[in-house]
Amino acid sequence: MAAPKIALVAGEMSGDLLGAALVTALRARLPAAHFYGVAGPRMQAAGVEAIASIEQLSVMGIAEVLPALPRILRLRRALIRRLSADRPDVVIGIDAPDFNLGVERRLREQGIRTVHVVSPTVWAWRAGRVKTIARAVERILCLFPFEPAFYAARGVSADYIGHPLADQLDASVTPAQARAGLGLPTDGPVVAVLPGSRGSELKYLAEPFARAAHLIAAQVPGVRFVTPLAKPALRAPMEAAIATHAAGLTWTLLDGQSREAMQAADAVLIASGTATLECLLLGRPMVVSYRGSPLTAWLLLKAGLLKTKYVSLPNLLADEAPVPELLQDDATPERLAAAVVELLAPGGARARQLAAFDRVRATLRCDAAARAAEVVAGLLGA
Repeated sequence: MAAPKIALVAGEMSGDLLGAALVTALRARLPAAHFYGVAGPRMQAAGVEAIASIEQLSVMGIAEVLPALPRILRLRRALIRRLSADRPDVVIGIDAPDFNLGVERRLREQGIRTVHVVSPTVWAWRAGRVKTIARAVERILCLFPFEPAFYAARGVSADYIGHPLADQLDASVTPAQARAGLGLPTDGPVVAVLPGSRGSELKYLAEPFARAAHLIAAQVPGVRFVTPLAKPALRAPMEAAIATHAAGLTWTLLDGQSREAMQAADAVLIASGTATLECLLLGRPMVVSYRGSPLTAWLLLKAGLLKTKYVSLPNLLADEAPVPELLQDDATPERLAAAVVELLAPGGARARQLAAFDRVRATLRCDAAARAAEVVAGLLGA
């Protein structure tokens, strides 16, 4: 076959990482292929010609998206024009579904093959998006093992490739090694406290997490706490919560380094979100919590907007509930503290979690990039 042209569109830095691994795996199968598209530094280092920067799409939050919307729409129109004229052999959208699915649908209508990597969470809410996905892509490549069956029941071709984080992370780093890397004492119990990466999450979780830490310290002699901060703006509210509700505790705040903080811990108190998957893969037992506005909580937990049995990814992937989920009114300092203290003891709840994590990790570790490359190469007849 002639040297294929493969266009990729990644919308976030996590997509850049996955895109780079996918290009490397595809190049092993298709050494003459030309790769180009919306790419970040890792994809460019892997040999992707950037026709637009990933920074143009890496926008989070309504307040940030609205002023950037005209620029994003211009980029989408220009990208569709360019790819319509080029007619690549396949267009691969990586995550960023709000942007990519619209681009993919327009190109597929013109007879261009389209693949989307990373399923939106249609199995959790807004299941109606499956119809959009069916129109937009020929294949969707899924990171979680339960997703292909969900799509198959709705007539969409989907393949399970495993999760790229499972290929990168493991539980081999000991708490003592991680603490030494962070300059922390290597002895004694440590609890990592991760109340979220957004100001809105700290608004609801900083206080109960700090109060829970105070209760934990009263029961666990010598315990220390560590919190990674996703951005500098979160330091002041976290410091205020600690000073008000957990004064006198030994507590270290880090700039970033969330994985290192989890690796340093004997147990983790964490906000529900994607970081819980990292915690699972790193082999650290956890207590998951969520608190939000009364309206948001009612819509998700009472009105049926959330369609899954569990909230946290570890429980969804284990198809059981080894991880305590303390949500909204149940997220009291007393319950949070009791659940963490139970995990600090050997055996029991701690052992059950770690055994479940081992099973999930084995399922997710599939060399996701190689599997994705196999599907794409198959579509191209290579």
